Amino acid sequence: MDTLHALEVRPPEVREAALLAALPEQIAHAQRHAAGYAQLLAGIDARAVTSRAALARLPVTRKSDLHRLQQAIPPFGGLNATATGELARVYMSPGPIFDPEGRASDWWRMARPLYAAGFRPGDLLQNCFSYHFTPAASMIEGGAQALGCAVIPAGTGQTEMQVQAMALLRPRGYVGTPSFLKIILEKAAEMQADVSGTRIALVAAEALPPSLRQWLLAHGMERVLQTYASADLGNIAYESEAMEGLIVDEDLLVEIVQPGSGDPVAEGEVGEVLVTKFDRHYPLIRFATGDLSAVLPGISPCGRTNMRIRGWMGRADQTIKVKGMFVHPHQLAEVQRRHPEIARARLVVDNPGNVDRMTLNCEVRAPQAEGLAARIADSLRDVTKLRGEVRLCEPGTLPADGKVIEDAKKYD
Repeated sequence: MDTLHALEVRPPEVREAALLAALPEQIAHAQRHAAGYAQLLAGIDARAVTSRAALARLPVTRKSDLHRLQQAIPPFGGLNATATGELARVYMSPGPIFDPEGRASDWWRMARPLYAAGFRPGDLLQNCFSYHFTPAASMIEGGAQALGCAVIPAGTGQTEMQVQAMALLRPRGYVGTPSFLKIILEKAAEMQADVSGTRIALVAAEALPPSLRQWLLAHGMERVLQTYASADLGNIAYESEAMEGLIVDEDLLVEIVQPGSGDPVAEGEVGEVLVTKFDRHYPLIRFATGDLSAVLPGISPCGRTNMRIRGWMGRADQTIKVKGMFVHPHQLAEVQRRHPEIARARLVVDNPGNVDRMTLNCEVRAPQAEGLAARIADSLRDVTKLRGEVRLCEPGTLPADGKVIEDAKKYD
């Protein structure tokens, strides 16, 4: 990690110059080898894109458009510069949306946030991200191997086995969602199991409100830090021991822009997170995450000198994350298509007790048929891969505000 640490403490102007110097070749590479970018960036002189201002004139690629793009040019919308069979893995998230993994050590760049969280070579960690179809667990595996850590491939669910593994193998730390760590610690107390060997946690995929962090610290954790990552970009930014914002990854160029326009906002102003990734396999250029954040001025007290962002501050579109999984408006349209009785639907997501909950409110045209709510719930689970409640209501009772997804989560 010494080399990585040297990158992290570079003068900001040295880092900026290095990123901008690499930008023209990365854009040219995408134009030459990714069919989608050959179309999107047609007529653009890559050699001239040597500043943030020039970059800001390029078109935006939106995460919310991936489903449509991938249907048009399967499987990756023409955004991949490496043939499918030459990749290491291909993932399928609900939607479906397909994500590639290239053949490279720590391709997702997760060693750095693991190190910042306190993991060191020779440590054992319990990886409680899903190993099923989605890349979160593989992201951690790659980072742990690069760092020299061993991994318990625990995955999600099976809470009693999670407690047993934590008690018997005594991993130094946990990686997964913060809500699942709370569930494990509660089960350990119920089982009177000693899990005191697990002292640190790196959490992601859902919000970490201060009350939940404090609960975890009060129940045995010495450090709970978070990272901001996605299935398309890998690690984007991560928290250090200073806990003052999230530090942007060294291999990314991040912009904060006006949602919907792609125009950069003033430093400190809230906007959408756009990322340009310097990767040869999946060279995403000005990729709009749909997440809102803002630049935090200055340098972190931990000594790392890269740009800091304030963390997740909401969604720029109606896509929402539930228990670490994205739920998209088009998925709700598919549920409605399967049930003609639904005149209008609105998904409300809240988080009682810091646990995400979905409720699909459905205006129904016909008298409520027996078992309709249960059948709709089955479709909701089939399409989103998440459980949700269904509430049937009379036509005209849902707000006519254009929303199909309402974020009703509350944070401290």
